Amino acid sequence: MAKLCDEPVTQIHIRPGMTVNELVSAMGRAGAYNGGSLHRAVEIYEQMLRNTETTKFFGLAGAMVPAGMGGIVSDLIRDRHIDILVSTGANLTHDIIEAIGCRHFHGTAFCNDVELRHDEINRIYDVYLPNEAFVHFEEFMQDVYGKLEPKSTISISGLLRHIGSNLKSGILHTAAKNGIPVYCPAVQDSMVGLQYWLFSQTNAVTVSAFADMPALMDCCFTAKKAGAMLVGGGVPKNFILQSMLMTPNGFNYAVQLTGDRPDLGGLSGATLDEARSWGKITEEAQAVTVYGDATITLPVLVAAVMERMHHD
Repeated sequence: MAKLCDEPVTQIHIRPGMTVNELVSAMGRAGAYNGGSLHRAVEIYEQMLRNTETTKFFGLAGAMVPAGMGGIVSDLIRDRHIDILVSTGANLTHDIIEAIGCRHFHGTAFCNDVELRHDEINRIYDVYLPNEAFVHFEEFMQDVYGKLEPKSTISISGLLRHIGSNLKSGILHTAAKNGIPVYCPAVQDSMVGLQYWLFSQTNAVTVSAFADMPALMDCCFTAKKAGAMLVGGGVPKNFILQSMLMTPNGFNYAVQLTGDRPDLGGLSGATLDEARSWGKITEEAQAVTVYGDATITLPVLVAAVMERMHHD
């Protein structure tokens, strides 16, 4: 009994001027539910970033860029806190839309979607995006694709680097500028892919789905330690975690931010402990899943860790 009950819950007291890290630390002393998990995630993510031997993977799924989270990812790339980014094509599409000067707008989830259709407005829960943005997007993408070398073969990451080099802001721009590879294994499942398909109807440039694998596998084999920050799940999560299966290694650090349940069998809700059974995460890995809205947990987590590292 004494061993099981040797750490009491500490009540949280909020005060004016409290910093994000102070709040998260107080949540850790309370230690309950996902507040405690978020504190643990901050601890693990800080260790991941501080360990100079760690190759840092970042998985980006869900509609994070339309929700304003793209700036966090860009800043992490700029600050060399991401070595390898794996994203859905949708997030990269919205990143490009923002980078070419179009905007997403505050809307509401309680609306008439038929009326929105008639007004040529697309809805992502409570975010609106006018069709006009995709007109500019298509013009930009066709122009950028037109600069590719005719009859050449390019990898998906090479294609994304080419796009980023023609932008002046955003995730792809920052990644290209800093030499950080961006992988998007399901790029055809996005407007980026659809625009490339349109371009390919009259142009002979081949995008190789497997051309990225040698460089990715080299990173996995040579990594002394590996860490994964997973926002959402889906293809980015699986692509990152399975990358270690061909090696004798596994991830030493892992943080997952998700709102999905584990008991339905879907990958996005699967626990990180489940990944240990596959050898994707080492037996000794420090890992935690935080259940909740990533538009809340990601900014708080990153802000707390940046505060800790800035005050060294």
